[in-house]
Formats: sequence, structure tokens, C-alpha cells
Amino acid sequence: MKTCLIVDDSRVVRKVASRIVRDLGFVVTEASEGAEALQMCRQSMPDCVILDWNMPIMNGLDFVKALRREEGGKSPRVVFCSIENDAEHIREALRSGADEFIMKPFDADILESKFAEVGLI
Repeated sequence: MKTCLIVDDSRVVRKVASRIVRDLGFVVTEASEGAEALQMCRQSMPDCVILDWNMPIMNGLDFVKALRREEGGKSPRVVFCSIENDAEHIREALRSGADEFIMKPFDADILESKFAEVGLI
């Protein structure tokens, strides 16, 4: 079974995303910020990461850059999920190692289509 790590400082967003991703057949883990998520990835690399941009301690951009430097860190599909949705933020996320970008708020159809686009389903 595929695994997905959801990284967002909002508990509500994590719970909503978790429900959607579980319905797509993934085992889900959650982290509230990037440093915690990076430690989790070092223990067990997920198949995908849904990642918020603005978080305390380590933001999403710093996380994805660090993830891509880790052993095995190039393999997870990273989907940024943020309110930072102007063209420059999207370009920066993709340049930094994200595979796809969705805007908040999102729903099950949007998340499912992005997972399909990056080959997760």
C-alpha cells in the first residue's frame, strides 16, 4: 500500500486531506511542520508528500529542498498545497523540487486529479 505524509500546521487541513487520501487507498501519516516531517522521512520515506508552504520552524520550501538532498529523497512525489498561489510562488515551488501545486481550499476531485497527474494513482 502506498504511503502519504501530510505536512501542514493546520490540524483541520491535515484531517481533511487525510480523509481524502485514505479514500484513495493510501496509508497516511501527519506532521505539523517541516522539521518534524523531515525526521519522519528519514525514518521511512513516503511515496508522496502533501506540503503546506507557510509553517513554523521549517517552512515547506525549506523542507522540499532538504528532502531532495536526503538519501531516497528524490523519489516521493511532492504536492504543494498552499494559499500562496501566484505564478512566482508556484514556479519557486516547482524549481525547488515540488512535482505539483494545488491551491487552498481544495477538494477530493482536485487532489485526486493531481495525484493522477504525478502518477500516484
